[in-house]
Amino acid sequence: MNRRAAVGSDHQLSDPAARPPRPKAVRVVIWSALILLLALVILLVWHLMGAKKAAPAAKKITVTSATSTKGNIGVYLDAIGTVTPVYTASITSQVTGLVIAVHYTEGQRVERGDLLVDIDPRPFRATLLQAQGALERDENVLAQAEMDVERYRIAWARRAIAKQILDDQEKVVLQDKGTVKNDRGMVDFDQVQLDFCHITAPIAGRVGLRLVDPGNVVQSAGTVTLAVITQLEPITVVFTIPEDSIAQVQAGMRKNASLTVDAFDRTAQTKIASGKLLTLDNQIDTTTGTVKGRSLFDNEDDALFPNQFVNTRLLVNTLQGVTLLPSSAIQQNGQASFAYVIQNNVVQMRSIKPGVTEGGLTQVEGVNPGEVVATSSFDKLQDKAAVNVLNKPVAASPTASSTP
Repeated sequence: MNRRAAVGSDHQLSDPAARPPRPKAVRVVIWSALILLLALVILLVWHLMGAKKAAPAAKKITVTSATSTKGNIGVYLDAIGTVTPVYTASITSQVTGLVIAVHYTEGQRVERGDLLVDIDPRPFRATLLQAQGALERDENVLAQAEMDVERYRIAWARRAIAKQILDDQEKVVLQDKGTVKNDRGMVDFDQVQLDFCHITAPIAGRVGLRLVDPGNVVQSAGTVTLAVITQLEPITVVFTIPEDSIAQVQAGMRKNASLTVDAFDRTAQTKIASGKLLTLDNQIDTTTGTVKGRSLFDNEDDALFPNQFVNTRLLVNTLQGVTLLPSSAIQQNGQASFAYVIQNNVVQMRSIKPGVTEGGLTQVEGVNPGEVVATSSFDKLQDKAAVNVLNKPVAASPTASSTP
């Protein structure tokens, strides 16, 4: 009764109950769209979850590794040295004469006193004979003068002669003694000249190339070298070290009676011989700021040759019980050094402080002995990266060093 009737466009009243119902097809379309949208959402979620499951895990980086160790390593000073014989003899003639024989062969090993060259001794033998004759004559003159002075003493004691006669005779004896001494000097000189005709080796060593042949005339004041002998065993190496390292070397010499010196070839790769430091020079070269050192080598195998240039390594100290890493495991980032430490197949970039390097090993601070470090694939590594260790970690063996 109270419900208002609707007024149509034609101003006629209409009953709401008389409206036409909504079509059923519209509802079907709406519900179908909703179901389709829900299916699309479910399909998208399922696709994303499946893609996530199907995505491959991050590929691990393959590296090689080494284990840090605790050991000893040497502190060395590197320098360029020259092999210098202890003795070198350039033999020249002390007399003028004809070379009649050469007794050595080129490259021969000789001992001290071995005969090398003979010079014609006949003129010197004749001169010696003359000097010996003069000495014999003057010795007899002296003996006669001494007999006379004894007679004069007896006569003067009996007042048979004047004192002046006795004094004069005593002076004659002194003059004859001087003459005899002069003759003996001439004999000794001529004997030395005769000995110079037989030239012998003053030292043991190796003779170089032959420099004179029989038939040549040599001069006593000439510059012709008859032979050169160089001592090879032992032999020395002279090298230079910076003046700033003198205190370090002297401290090592005080702690140890002799410091080890190794000689390497020009490439500094092959060790030729090992010796001992003899001494340092007594002054610094102001033009270079260096001081010379001399080391002694046994050279029993003749590996070192006179005037040969070598690279020397002087051991001045040995660090005991330090951490050693392969030098290949140390990386540089500007002025900082670091290494990749492997723990549970994950690398950790760790800052280190490198020190002495020897034989492919480096003394470091910042890594503990026994820790494993990466030694390859540095272009791919970064902090917290997963790795696959290709080899069994190899310990950095201190025996690789030449440190005693």
